[in-house]
Amino acid sequence: MADSRNTKPVQTDKVSVTEGEYVEQTEHLPPGIMETKEEVEHQWFVGSIDQGTTSTRFLIFNGKGDPVADHQMEFENMYPESGWHEHDPLELLSSVEECIDNSMRQFEKQGYTKANIRSIGITNQRETTVVWDKNTGEPLYNAIVWPDTRTKNLVRELRNRDSSEELLPLCGLPLSTYPSSVKLLWLLQNVDAVKKAYDESRLAFGTVDSWLIFKLNGGVKAEKPVHVTDSTNASRTMFMNLRTLKYDDRLLKFFGLDREKISLPQIVPSSDPDVFGKVTYGALEGISIAGCLGDQSSALVGQCGFSPGQAKNTYGTGCFLLYNVGDEPVISKSGLLATIAYDFGKGKKPVYALEGSIAVAGSGVKFLMNNLGFVNESSKITELAESVKDNGGVFFVTAFSGLFAPYWIDDAKGTLFGITQHTTKGHIARATLEATCYQTKAILDAMEQDSGHKLESLAVDGGMSNSDLCMQTQADISGIPVDRPGMRETTALGAAIAAGLATGVWNELEDLKNVNQEGRRVFQPDMPRDKAEKLFKKWEQAVDMSRGWVNGTD
Repeated sequence: MADSRNTKPVQTDKVSVTEGEYVEQTEHLPPGIMETKEEVEHQWFVGSIDQGTTSTRFLIFNGKGDPVADHQMEFENMYPESGWHEHDPLELLSSVEECIDNSMRQFEKQGYTKANIRSIGITNQRETTVVWDKNTGEPLYNAIVWPDTRTKNLVRELRNRDSSEELLPLCGLPLSTYPSSVKLLWLLQNVDAVKKAYDESRLAFGTVDSWLIFKLNGGVKAEKPVHVTDSTNASRTMFMNLRTLKYDDRLLKFFGLDREKISLPQIVPSSDPDVFGKVTYGALEGISIAGCLGDQSSALVGQCGFSPGQAKNTYGTGCFLLYNVGDEPVISKSGLLATIAYDFGKGKKPVYALEGSIAVAGSGVKFLMNNLGFVNESSKITELAESVKDNGGVFFVTAFSGLFAPYWIDDAKGTLFGITQHTTKGHIARATLEATCYQTKAILDAMEQDSGHKLESLAVDGGMSNSDLCMQTQADISGIPVDRPGMRETTALGAAIAAGLATGVWNELEDLKNVNQEGRRVFQPDMPRDKAEKLFKKWEQAVDMSRGWVNGTD
């Protein structure tokens, strides 16, 4: 993918320059305005690896939380069978390496060096499951990606076990195709190489963070291989006790795992100067990895959602809403997940969140673009949706991988309702954007029910948040203000914050109160509540009608 550098001004202490053009700009400045060599050498920055579902990025942030260099590249998403979704683990690693190299070249053009980078953080797609041979360090199968539904029949079998009801209070997650546990179980049952490695006690398991940290530290060639994960990622496996932040023997026993036969990553805090090791090669050789957060937790941190009652919604490939509930977990009665929001260590209690997950958000836009040929660029979907005044009675239940929170309907398929001869591409485009907004409202309602009070506003980020139409629709349907920051790379910023807190770029959360506050826009509800409620009831009717499309013979 082409260099994703933008050209917005970067504010230094002395002068505003254009990203990537520090040297050229400063050569023509009057004496006394150009930064001195000493000033450049004493500026500190934090890097952030953002490894997502469809692309990888590496960004470098200054102490104000502004990105000064970044590079993004896409990689192959594989769909070998209906409902299957895989990545090549080695391609994930190489994409990280390439993004680091390109960002560092930009950074150095601005007059800085590797020595200006205090540390780096990692944020990653969660639940995606990687298995490798702990003796050779080589993957044993493609990574099974979080929305993959090949485990749906296995999940039904597990739900029928007598002890299945004991899982939710222990780990905060319901049995579904979503967590890493069922993906690992499928691999053990269906891939000979994985089963053989398990039987011979050489199987290593991890989510994407563990895989990247292991490899960046040198893999099996390291003096002591680094096999760790942070508690936000571990809380997505169904193997970790939500209160102790340790692997729970009752959970492992339920899934039939023998700890003597499988290497599980050590669970550590999300922010630490030592436990994640250092990069051992390439442009960042010797730089400490000091922060690690699952992507949705990282976005909450990047939005500075450090107080109970604050919430954020990230509109990416999927859509993820996290609600800070404080230092005690809340086990949902409304179909939500209980998870770790962040754990900054240093003797502080971990902070918990309620989470609602929507499987299809930005991927619904990609579907219209790639599968149906509605537009050539995903950014044009909003323009197409604005070509009509409303949805024309069309509702699109985007259940490509079933429906996640708060419905948890595994047997639904994507379904369009209300199509007539009047229906145009514009109506379907608008219905696709609205589908994410309706599901977000359903999650907000469930959070209100679980927490006992209504949110006052919703902080947003991610690709679809760039659409003013989508964000105004969200405010209208939900009935609360939607708060969008000017700099929307909050997922990457969260990992940088975790690393920076560990290495002295920031010392306390109070130091972050002015981070990423410029250029925010608030979308106020502008639709009569009775009209919004009628539309939502129609959506709920469509959801109910999409049930049961998949049966046991499929």
